[in-house]
Amino acid sequence: MSVLQRYFTSEIMRAVGFVMAALLVLTSFFDLMKEVPSVGENGYQITHALLVVLLGMPGNIYDFIPIAVLIGTIYVLAQFATNSEFTIMRAASMSPLRAAMMLIGIACIFVLMTFVVGEVITPMSAKLAKKVKQNASSAVFAASHRSDFRGGQWTKDVIRVDGVDGAIIGTRFLNISEVLPDRSLQGIKIYEFDRDFQLLREMKAQRAEYVRYHVWQLSEVVETRFPKDFLRAQTLSANTQKLAHKDLVSEITPDILTVLLVDPDRMSAYELASYTKHLTENKQATAVYEMAFWKKLTYPISILVMMALALPFAYLHSRDGGISRRIFYGIMLGMSFYLVNSLFSHLGLINTWPLLMTALFPSLLFGLVALFFVRYVQRH
Repeated sequence: MSVLQRYFTSEIMRAVGFVMAALLVLTSFFDLMKEVPSVGENGYQITHALLVVLLGMPGNIYDFIPIAVLIGTIYVLAQFATNSEFTIMRAASMSPLRAAMMLIGIACIFVLMTFVVGEVITPMSAKLAKKVKQNASSAVFAASHRSDFRGGQWTKDVIRVDGVDGAIIGTRFLNISEVLPDRSLQGIKIYEFDRDFQLLREMKAQRAEYVRYHVWQLSEVVETRFPKDFLRAQTLSANTQKLAHKDLVSEITPDILTVLLVDPDRMSAYELASYTKHLTENKQATAVYEMAFWKKLTYPISILVMMALALPFAYLHSRDGGISRRIFYGIMLGMSFYLVNSLFSHLGLINTWPLLMTALFPSLLFGLVALFFVRYVQRH
């Protein structure tokens, strides 16, 4: 690594770190304000709220890395231009191409950081934040959990001849009242249907524990079996029995249930791919998770685009505005990218646009804007 490359890297890393710290302080304050109304209810204390906010920081870092990279890089390049350092570098035969290559090298470091934060740290911290809320106050957790599912969490499964590998012979719907911290379930209702969607069996269990590969052990079970054509033939009767324990073979695993409680944007690409496959096999809507998956794969490209957007600021003369004005422009560009990215994600889901192109479009759009400005400053 050349002396110039090390100089660029150290200055940009320091500036990006400072911008990220400022963004984290601001977002953490608002996150804490969201948690304050729940403090004091059913054992949920201020220490729990602070821990939840702390565990939410990796997700905020992941969201704001492109904006922090843009603002931090603009600040450093504008400072170089104001102090005539960039002019000296250009006089020493540093071409725009070489400057761009140095920025790309620095961008690769941030891409690697983005991958680690988005694929490893954020999914773990998001799940831990849910567990902290649940352990501190099951009532508070249940209230937030049932804001979207007032009758409990619903999920769908298929019934196979031989465990999870045989031919599909029916469909199973599960309703789960609560997922406990040890990943066991409480308050389970199960409805099984044949291929013609005739009800075959209904089960209610107080508790379910995951005992081995794709096997749940149900406790305090009330099982009701319905004969074929039960609703049409009035002479047939349902058979009900009570069981202390019963094993249930299902494709639903604790990992899948954990996924249901986490925002798709806070899941890893692997979790999104696995859960999308599960939804596809059960003929359920997958667009939301597919969009989140493609955004995960294309998100690192935005780092390169932000670096490209920052490069033209190094070629602006001091009379074109001071550092503060250039930083303001950078903030506007970063927020514009953030808003356009969110807007197209929702528009793509509403209008059923191709998800890969929808996820790529904001980066391509701002990449073209960056290319235009680089050519403009070169000519002027």
